[in-house]
Amino acid sequence: MAIEGKKIFITGGAGFIGTAIIGRLIKDNHITIYDNLWRNALKDSPWQNHKNLHFIKGDVLDYNNLRESIQEQQIVIHLAAIAGIDTVIENHTTTMKVNMIGTYNVLEAALTLEKCERFLDFSTSEVFGTYAYKSEEHEPTTMGAVGEARWTYAVSKLAGEHLTYSYYKEFGLPALSIRPFNIYGPGQVGEGAIHIFIKQALKNDDIQIHGDGNQIRSWCYIDDIVDAVLLCLQKKEAVGNVFNIGNPRGTITILGLAETVMRVCNSKSKIVFVPKTYTDIELRIPSIKRAKELLGYKPKVNLEEGIRRTADWYRRFI
Repeated sequence: MAIEGKKIFITGGAGFIGTAIIGRLIKDNHITIYDNLWRNALKDSPWQNHKNLHFIKGDVLDYNNLRESIQEQQIVIHLAAIAGIDTVIENHTTTMKVNMIGTYNVLEAALTLEKCERFLDFSTSEVFGTYAYKSEEHEPTTMGAVGEARWTYAVSKLAGEHLTYSYYKEFGLPALSIRPFNIYGPGQVGEGAIHIFIKQALKNDDIQIHGDGNQIRSWCYIDDIVDAVLLCLQKKEAVGNVFNIGNPRGTITILGLAETVMRVCNSKSKIVFVPKTYTDIELRIPSIKRAKELLGYKPKVNLEEGIRRTADWYRRFI
């Protein structure tokens, strides 16, 4: 069942994931982006000037503008957030305000719609803390120590999950949340190991690894998370749930990832180990059982193929 003829409102829609979602929906729907352009992946996409795309420059902390901008929309995808470990560490308060108050504002605005057919909140895999091995959605989440800047992001996104579920339960808003696990692919902006490694490898620059490189991640290609988003917007079973979205088959150490990137890119880069000056995630592998069973979600792109596609895209800018 295709998504057609819908009015879709995307906060943070000019970002990496938002731009990819737009690319899959823009032909048959009218999409409104609400974004302050903190990060802009849309400018490098072929649909930035598409006739079905409407851009509103705005901040999710500005409720009045948000409420006015969202009117007549049918589907709301809430991506706007402060994210990225370096950005979060430098902006503790802004991270909490945007990710908590901003989410509250978007939920409140969605309640004013004549008919909201779906509200999709983007959370994060960081809610599982430092160690997450095949973690399922019902398992306890981790707040992290007060005073450690990294956890301001995790706790703010977890608060957003609780808010989203509460609006579903108390007000009947057809809402759900997803927890992305390490998304990468063409067009990524901001922070993220794969696209940083690829850009360094293509230029034969040193690839820096913080710590010993034994940190383990599961990497999910952008097309696969967009598939999950479309399923969440269509399947009635999605409402009221939270889903881990990732690719357990893309699991590798950070050192192994750097070596794979160098091989795929035929790079002469050297790996350089530097001190790790921040709290890191040592192990993060999702269970996607719930998404498979309720949504029919199945990631398709393996890690090496995803790296190859991503490198081919970035070669245009090197």
